[in-house]
Amino acid sequence: MAAEDLRDNNTTSSRSSSNGDDASVDSGFASTGNSTASLPTISLTPAHIKHLNKQLENLEPMDILRFSKIFFPNLYQTTAFGLTGLATIDMLAKIEKEIPGSQPVDLIFLDTLYHFQETYDLVDRVKERYGLNIHVFKPLDVETTAQFEETYGEKLYEISSELYDWVAKVEPQQRAYSDLKVGAVLTGRRRSQGGQRGSIPVVEVDEERGVIKINPLVNWNFKQVKAYIDENNVPYNALLDKGYKSIGDWHSTVPVGEGEDERAGRWKGQDKTECGIHNKQSRYAQWLAKNAREEAKQAVQQTVAA
Repeated sequence: MAAEDLRDNNTTSSRSSSNGDDASVDSGFASTGNSTASLPTISLTPAHIKHLNKQLENLEPMDILRFSKIFFPNLYQTTAFGLTGLATIDMLAKIEKEIPGSQPVDLIFLDTLYHFQETYDLVDRVKERYGLNIHVFKPLDVETTAQFEETYGEKLYEISSELYDWVAKVEPQQRAYSDLKVGAVLTGRRRSQGGQRGSIPVVEVDEERGVIKINPLVNWNFKQVKAYIDENNVPYNALLDKGYKSIGDWHSTVPVGEGEDERAGRWKGQDKTECGIHNKQSRYAQWLAKNAREEAKQAVQQTVAA
């Protein structure tokens, strides 16, 4: 399947605005008494978050998913079809069979236009196996890699990785959350992946993007996830059999060496472990926010002076 064809079936893509620019709010805080526009539509106080994580910490992923389907409205799964996301998809399919009339959880896929062909092939196989609705979001006003490079130049990912992350991943994600009115998302992050993921909770609040994030397989390691995939005959990316463990864009992903960390093949040789989707605001996003504040300040000063 070509990248430009992926959005044609069961997909959504359109414009949206950024979810606020205050990066100072601590993760895990949201309350009904705060009118900040970037707060999530599901309001949970720090006490709520602490209580939920205490109760969910030792549950199996299937039980966390059962709870999430019941408790969180407007629930979606965001995935790049890595092993953890695939295990989650399969578990949700089993849960839907348990509950008559249960609605499936739609998927959000950010098509950067630079995924491996094996990844696009896997999307087809997952759709055929599970019949899911996949909402695909591409860089704004761009449909093909050629159009992207005509707009931003070749190898933007090398020239300005921050700008690339913003254009290809962060902005499309924010647009997805806005267009779909996402209240909560299931992610594929696990503590065993290390780096910034080493201490993530089961449930967290992402005020910058206005959603609740649930990490149902947070306590599993790579071997556990792979065992589930094999035992349940879940389709997976063919690149895994070639030494890849964490698969992103083709230009920033290489196979993992013997004894290396699971995500060692992502941005190898670069001082980064995340693309901005799960970080606090990227430096480029902060720059945009700063400019917006400066423009607003100047407008006020001009109004007063007049």
